[in-house]
Amino acid sequence: MDKRLAWIAVDDQMTQIDCFVLDVSPGGARIVTDAEIDVSDRIVLALVPQHPKRQPCEVVWRDGKTFGIKFVL
Repeated sequence: MDKRLAWIAVDDQMTQIDCFVLDVSPGGARIVTDAEIDVSDRIVLALVPQHPKRQPCEVVWRDGKTFGIKFVL
C-alpha cells in the first residue's frame, strides 16, 4: 500500500482529518497526517469515504505526524 488516502475521526467522530496509510496488516496500520495534531488514544479509521464501515482503533505509538494504530473490536 503506497500512501493510500484515508480519514480518521476524532472527538466522537465529529472531526474528520485526512491521513495516509503507509502500512497495513490484519492487526493494525501505520498512518501519517499532513500536520502535527493531537490525536487521542482512540480514533476511528475510514479507508473508503462512501462506505459506512469505520474501523475503531487504538493509537499504540506516536512519532510526530506518524501514528501506529491497532484495530479494536
